[in-house]
Amino acid sequence: MIQKGKKVSLEYTVFLEDGMQIDSNVGDSPLIVVVGKNQLFPVLEQAIMNLKPGDKKEVFLRAEEAYGPIIPEAFKEVEIDAIPAKFRYVGAILGVQDPAGGVYPIRVHEVKESKAVLDFNHPLAGKNLRFNVKVIEVS
Repeated sequence: MIQKGKKVSLEYTVFLEDGMQIDSNVGDSPLIVVVGKNQLFPVLEQAIMNLKPGDKKEVFLRAEEAYGPIIPEAFKEVEIDAIPAKFRYVGAILGVQDPAGGVYPIRVHEVKESKAVLDFNHPLAGKNLRFNVKVIEVS
C-alpha cells in the first residue's frame, strides 16, 4: 500500500483537458518515485496514497496544481537579432541551457519588425491535466 517513504513504480498517461494525450510511459519503463520526496505534484501524490499494486486511478489537476498559471511577467521582449533566423516565427521553441546543464524550452510568442516576444512560462502552464495512473509496484 502506498504510504509516505515508500518507493512506488507507476505507469501513467497524461492528457490535456480536450483529451489530447501529451505524455505516457505505458509500454516503457515505469516512473519510480519515493512518496513524500516532492517528486510528484502534491495533488497527484495525495491521490495515489493507500493504493496497491494493480490499482488504477484517474486524477484531474487544475493548472494551479500542476505547472501553474501563465505568468504575464514571463513574457520578455528581446532584439530580433538575439534569435537565430530559422526560429523567428510564432510557436518556435528555443532551447536555453540553465546553469545546471538542463535545457529549458522557451517559446516565440510574437515576432515584430525588430523585436520578438519570448514566453518563458512552462509549456504546460495554464493547462488543466488528467493523469491516468496504474500502480505497478510498492516497496
